[in-house]
Amino acid sequence: MIRENHDVVIVGGGVVGCALAYGMLARGKRALVLDGGDSDPRASKANFGLVGSYGKGYGAPRYQQLSRESVALWAGFAADLREETGIDVEYENDGCLHFCLSDADYEEEAKFLANWNAQSPDADPCSHMIDRSALERLLPGTRLGAEVVGAGIGAADGHCNPLSLLRALQQAIGLRGGSLVGNHTVSQIEPIPDGSFRVRVRTPDGSRCFETEQLIIAAGLGSTSLGAMVGLDVPLRPQRGQLLVTERLDSILRLPASGIRQTRDGTVMIGVSHEEVGMDLGTTTFTAARMTRRALRILPDLALASLVRHWACLRIITPDEHPVYAQSSMYPGAWIALCHSGITLAAVHAGPVADALSRDALPENFEFFHHRRFDVSQVI
Repeated sequence: MIRENHDVVIVGGGVVGCALAYGMLARGKRALVLDGGDSDPRASKANFGLVGSYGKGYGAPRYQQLSRESVALWAGFAADLREETGIDVEYENDGCLHFCLSDADYEEEAKFLANWNAQSPDADPCSHMIDRSALERLLPGTRLGAEVVGAGIGAADGHCNPLSLLRALQQAIGLRGGSLVGNHTVSQIEPIPDGSFRVRVRTPDGSRCFETEQLIIAAGLGSTSLGAMVGLDVPLRPQRGQLLVTERLDSILRLPASGIRQTRDGTVMIGVSHEEVGMDLGTTTFTAARMTRRALRILPDLALASLVRHWACLRIITPDEHPVYAQSSMYPGAWIALCHSGITLAAVHAGPVADALSRDALPENFEFFHHRRFDVSQVI
């Protein structure tokens, strides 16, 4: 069995794990990223691509602040990736819309946003409501459906190409001297008496073993079983999201929106469902029809477009739907990082979070994100 030593081993080669590795490599850490097989459920490769804080962390101002912080860092993050790798992640931040299809819908969204903004009174209220006339001025050339009465807008929000983002991060890891290996499914994590960890993996041609003083579990839904090996018991559940994509079209929607966005190459993405179906990655015509009907109420010109793909992904959902960042109390040096908003939070993961983890710590004011919040006995 081959044994290798690294400063930090990150289990999980999606956007969360790769962003952490990218940032830690910049701070002098010899980082190894272990990724599983292609059959693993990969949220990073089936993502809608929105980058925004709109509505994030309702009832949890610390999560709202983290999302706002990451959005503010995203332009520099995308520019650095392009300069380093030559890959354009197609980031744009001219705003992101949340369409309202009735007066009641508009009033409900306005109330939601007012409450959300009030939960962070010291922050700039960058999300607000606009009526139909303002929306039409914002989207010249877009023919909106008759039912559209207005929208909420996250003025600092935007979107990117999530596949390009993952490819850029993976390439940058190599350029910075790190390693990313696929088809390396972690089978066992063994704490060693000297305070380090032995990570055993299965590979197509046998097995390997890696030793490290710092371990970060960022393996999405696989993190439940892996975390339990080092005293990090985090409750998770999968949530299915189905997506559709059309053929390439002329520009019909300048800004991305929740559930509908036009990519730079002209395709239109339509989604996203929220289904509690366990680990089922199947697609259904019922959900596709429902998502399509709503999209046509917003953009009736889509009626002439052909759908070319329909797929599903599994989100990583904690009981309160907020991220988890924590160190094991049983085995210091073992960490876990989980969220279902890995695209939006990529910039903060590569920046302040990676910076703190490179010093075997977490940023200040991260106590809220510890998974002990799910243990009633800890909070009563």
